[in-house]
Amino acid sequence: MFATPFFATLFSQDRFLILLRCLHFVNNATAILSDPLYKIRIVLISLTSAFGRVFVPYKDLCIDESLMLWKGRLAFRQYILSKRHRFGVKFFVMCDVKTGYVLDIIVYTGSTTDIKHYEGLGVSGSVVMTMLAPHLGKGHTLYVDNWYSSPTLFQHLLSNSTGACGTVRSNRKGMPAFGCRKMQRGEVEFQENGQQLAVKWHDKRDVHVLSTVHTATMSATGKVDHLTGERKIKPDCVLDYNLKMGAVDKADMINSFVECTRKTTKWYKKIFFQLIDTAVLNCSIVHRQLTGKVITYQKYRENLMRELLEEHHTPRRPSTGGRPALDNPLRLTARHFPCKVPQTAAQGSRTRRHCKVCLSGARRSKQRKMTKYMCLACDTPLCISPCFEEYHMLKHY
Repeated sequence: MFATPFFATLFSQDRFLILLRCLHFVNNATAILSDPLYKIRIVLISLTSAFGRVFVPYKDLCIDESLMLWKGRLAFRQYILSKRHRFGVKFFVMCDVKTGYVLDIIVYTGSTTDIKHYEGLGVSGSVVMTMLAPHLGKGHTLYVDNWYSSPTLFQHLLSNSTGACGTVRSNRKGMPAFGCRKMQRGEVEFQENGQQLAVKWHDKRDVHVLSTVHTATMSATGKVDHLTGERKIKPDCVLDYNLKMGAVDKADMINSFVECTRKTTKWYKKIFFQLIDTAVLNCSIVHRQLTGKVITYQKYRENLMRELLEEHHTPRRPSTGGRPALDNPLRLTARHFPCKVPQTAAQGSRTRRHCKVCLSGARRSKQRKMTKYMCLACDTPLCISPCFEEYHMLKHY
């Protein structure tokens, strides 16, 4: 009822499982074992360099974390309570806000993470500077959350002609002091912090925002407060942050619907399939930008698979049919004669073997019956009657 004949025309299940089992990306004899990602490093470098080479981003960029589910044993497995999967491999991902294109990926491996450390910026600031290095001095605007944001980082970006905006922790070094009074919902306080704008705005709780590209102005959200009937207003920096910060989460959501990631005991295979999904998503975005055609991501993947198969697929050899080698169908056609089971040194003339038909037949109840006869051509022990006849006359004995 639920068969999909198309897959069987490409290759057999056994061939697919063998190819999946043999999937490997490095020569272990020459690998740098001190690198935690040596199993997947070549693929990671190849894909991330291609991501940055084929697409020129628009003005707005964002950097955020992504978590790939992994509950197996792994030295750099992370636990992030706010993520849906909670356990897994953490990625730092930089996206173009307008299109959702993934520009760069860094796999977090603890102290050995592949980043350039900048003095005074810490790990979070060093991650931002490493990923933004090819795009500094070009007038981009970066959106980040409060794990990355700090006045020191934003000033460093501003000196490289790069704006920044993001939520920030109120106790960050260099943050201005706000009033201590309890604010009501909708109230806002602006503070100039050199060339930076610091904002404290109360929604359901206090929200602190830092920006180098916004002014101390408020704008309407287009929504109405049902209690007072007044139009809702928010600071411009908050509106822009809410609008432009979700590119990484959106990419994860799109891939989650049609992902090819498979459950496996090898962490590097799962990362490989995760990278393949990201590459296909980027391909669909580039296709849309070049052609202007708007098709669903699922339809794009179907078209891509179809074209790859049309170009590279070789017809599968026709099946010879019959049962596997352990139950050769020649038993039904060739000439067969009974003979005694060869004697062994341990048992001598009392050598016996289990009758195959009695042990695995489907026509009557199974039983462990010993016999001293066998078919020499089939190398199969059989009772002389009636099992020998049934085995060589019936397809389903």
